[in-house]
Amino acid sequence: MTTAPQTNLEKLLARLLDRKPMRTEATLQADVRQLLLDGGLNLDENDLSVDLEAQVGDGRRIDIEVGFTAIETKKDLRSAAILKDAVKQLSGYVHARTEQVGQRYVGILTDGADWRAYSLSGDDLVQASRFEVKQKTSPTELLRWLEGVLATAEGIRPTPDAIESRLGADSVSHKLDRATLTALYEEHKGLPTVKLKRELWARLLRSALGTQFEDSDELFIEHTLLVNSAEIIAHLVLGIDVTDMQPSTLVLGQRFEQAQIYGVVESDFFAWVIEVPGGEGFVRTVARRLARYDWAKVEHDVLKVLYESVIAAETRKKQGEYYTPDWLAEKVVADAVADPLHQRVLDPSCGSGTFLFHAARRYLQAAEDEGRPLRQTLIDISDHVAGIDLHPVAVALARVTYLLAIGRSRLMSDERGPIRVPVYLGDSVQWQQRTDLLDHGHLVIRTEEGGLLFENELRFSEHLLADAGRFDSIVNELADRATNRPPKSKPSLATLFNRLAISSKDDQQELTENFRLLCHLVDNGRNHIWSYYVRNLARPMWLSREENRVDVLVGNPPWLSYRHMSEEMQDLFKEMAQSRKLWRGDEVATHQDLSGLFIARAVQQYLAVDGTFAFVVPNPVLDRPYWSGFRAGHYPDANETVKIAFSGSWDLRRLRPHFFPRGSAVIFGRRMRALIGEAAKNNTPVPLPTITERWTGKIPGRNSDWAHVEKWIKREDHELKFVGEDLISSPYRKRFWQGASIVPRVLFFVEQQETGPLGLGGGRVAVRSERSSTEKPPWKSLPDMEGVVEKEFVRPALLGENVLPFRLLPPRKVVLPIEGNATLLSGEHPHLERYPDLANWWRAAEAQWMANRSSERLTLSAQLDFRHKLSDQLPATPLRVVYGKSGMHVSAALVDDPNAIIDHVLYWGTVATREEGMYLCAILNTPALTEVVRPLMAYGKDERHIDKAVWQLPIPEFNPLNPGHRRLAELGAAQAEHIAELTIDETANFVKLRRVIRSVLADSPQAEELDLLVRLLLE
Repeated sequence: MTTAPQTNLEKLLARLLDRKPMRTEATLQADVRQLLLDGGLNLDENDLSVDLEAQVGDGRRIDIEVGFTAIETKKDLRSAAILKDAVKQLSGYVHARTEQVGQRYVGILTDGADWRAYSLSGDDLVQASRFEVKQKTSPTELLRWLEGVLATAEGIRPTPDAIESRLGADSVSHKLDRATLTALYEEHKGLPTVKLKRELWARLLRSALGTQFEDSDELFIEHTLLVNSAEIIAHLVLGIDVTDMQPSTLVLGQRFEQAQIYGVVESDFFAWVIEVPGGEGFVRTVARRLARYDWAKVEHDVLKVLYESVIAAETRKKQGEYYTPDWLAEKVVADAVADPLHQRVLDPSCGSGTFLFHAARRYLQAAEDEGRPLRQTLIDISDHVAGIDLHPVAVALARVTYLLAIGRSRLMSDERGPIRVPVYLGDSVQWQQRTDLLDHGHLVIRTEEGGLLFENELRFSEHLLADAGRFDSIVNELADRATNRPPKSKPSLATLFNRLAISSKDDQQELTENFRLLCHLVDNGRNHIWSYYVRNLARPMWLSREENRVDVLVGNPPWLSYRHMSEEMQDLFKEMAQSRKLWRGDEVATHQDLSGLFIARAVQQYLAVDGTFAFVVPNPVLDRPYWSGFRAGHYPDANETVKIAFSGSWDLRRLRPHFFPRGSAVIFGRRMRALIGEAAKNNTPVPLPTITERWTGKIPGRNSDWAHVEKWIKREDHELKFVGEDLISSPYRKRFWQGASIVPRVLFFVEQQETGPLGLGGGRVAVRSERSSTEKPPWKSLPDMEGVVEKEFVRPALLGENVLPFRLLPPRKVVLPIEGNATLLSGEHPHLERYPDLANWWRAAEAQWMANRSSERLTLSAQLDFRHKLSDQLPATPLRVVYGKSGMHVSAALVDDPNAIIDHVLYWGTVATREEGMYLCAILNTPALTEVVRPLMAYGKDERHIDKAVWQLPIPEFNPLNPGHRRLAELGAAQAEHIAELTIDETANFVKLRRVIRSVLADSPQAEELDLLVRLLLE
């Protein structure tokens, strides 16, 4: 069916938008029907796809029925009473049809201009999505929304754009599915089997993500929808008609087992859907929606696109989930895997499977080029390309991605034999260093919690793990027999022992004990998950045995900052990092990152001697001082010391647009034999070379392949400037400090309020929280703090936005418990009671902090005076120089107000005289300084983290007897005077004002001389 000409659709939409009183519902109904037929929605009048006045029963009729959707039309929905009655009427239709068809049924309510989609949540009909037609709305926009509800299009090519627009979080299709799934979960979350799966899900993600993991029902529901969608897509890739399949068959992957394709779809944390009433109908609906896409034409990591479209960017950022672009993964794999037919490759943090996709494709192509039989190729691939991840959703997506890499033609070939998809749920860091899984030659899986300890354990002899297929069969059959046996009975396992050739009496006794425990779990409603759990945790442990280690490690390890780890994880991280010489001290703890330890552990656990690796890492790995231990390549450990010979790196921070929230790099190396004694002297690690390959250029599109991207990138050797303590050459470094952590701002920053004609009495002011658009959850949703405080506790505060080159904007006001030249933050604040208004404000602030803080380590007092950054400012000296800790350019100014408090987004240092202050301001504000310091600055997306990098330049202490120093001070004073006289709108954005001032300074008579003097000074 083709779409009607655009002009006809625009006229039709104009009629729909016109809610004049004389319009009848019959006219509106006819126009809506015509829009559906003419809008290219794959609907045909001849086959009655759009049914008018469809009978429901009891004399009720649906205005328009399309597939599994009822459309009710009303002349005008702007009246609350009419809307309420219309929803009630539509609810009756949806309830009736849901019972009749046995799967989800949705409703649309419209007056032509206002379109609302509804889904059942229990007995209630709830609005899942809304589309409002405006004067400038294109018919295409409305039709796209309608298609998402009606799901009528077929043969859709699953391009990244189509996935994002039709299945992503903002699509009406996703909103309807999510609303239905939410209702199912809320109704059944108290069931033991649902609770168990959610508990294990949360346990794994908490271990993987630390404090960044937000344990919420909403995320569990999102993950359930994602994984069930991925499992349905896995069937569709093989051309299986999912619309007529039993939902349990879909979710449990029984068709894959029949086809001898193992490890793709199985009962996991998210199979609870088919275990609850109404769940099968939901699975049918999702299957019907996904069956509209032509999955045979997928040629990329489509599951990554789906994940990124559904899970919000902020959530992914918090969890350290930075997925690698296809083109980069393709290039890394091509360079790292030189001999795919004879090298075993592992991605120990495989995510959605991007690296696995390209590694599998590389292996398959090499096998095809050599003429190897397809049957043997598909049997062997599972031993040559494997993945591990601790994120259960990532594992589910990566398994389907692996299948996509193999491709439909190979999977459906009569020549192929059994296939095992080797993507496992496991902890590559192994935080407990094997003691939690390996005990005297046994794999140990704890099954239930009892206080802080685990009461019951599944135990399997390690030798049973050697044959992956046999071990999986053992565990599967034990779980199936426990689930399907008559209640309370424990049948014999003799036939299992005979069929799988388990002759050892010890093994038989052990498996019998495991079966007893599984029966107990089934009888207590904690079933269906242990087979999945055991098999996935077993394989990573088996791979870590020395004889099973791989030849190549590739991937993108988790970029989880120390400050975002849980307290328990921080303690373990520090202990493991210290033993491997990766810990750089508490002073830079917040900058340290899991990725370095992850790589060291992955190499130790999984890489054979002389095996190679290639990892995508945060860019600071290349040159920041707190990464020097990692760059050294020597990681001693009580169990097994690791030595690395680094071979090179790619510096990717200058590629645009940025594909990660932080700058990135790729590092390459080889595992050396860790000899001891005299032999170790000639076997020293090879540190990361100082010469990197720097990549610059603009990347054409986010899903391009390497052949296309390569043409746009310039690659050249570049010498890294390793920033370290030995390069610090300015005495000012020890005189500059970061400001105080006056956060969350809603508790401290205030605006003064009018007090009315009666006033407040001497020395008191009324204040209320000053709000900002940059506030983050949960603080931005909190109500304002408001009250009265003693005037002496309202101080001026300087933020980054207050500092322009050579000039300060009016400071902000902040309530701080500072009495004279000291804080009132010691002990239980005994001095607060002298000031009842401040005490009331502070107690309220503390209550808000305790209720909403993300870390249990810091009190509000400790947060405010973290590392004495507030108390060290007291008593303040008359003159201080401040500059911003971040930005594309250094901006500095002189502060002459001793009462001003400096915030943590600034650095401050005292100066003895105004001349010294002008000397420093002249140097810091000069473009030459920014140019020289930029290579030393830490990277986010750009070189904008200034911090103390400026003091790693040879800036000498001011000497009034030095003519050059005096001249710089004179020029700085002249520039400051010039900028002070400049008329500017101080309410404008500070970034724009800085730009204006830099332009003015560049055109000043002193600019050329100042630039020359600073360059001479720094050289």
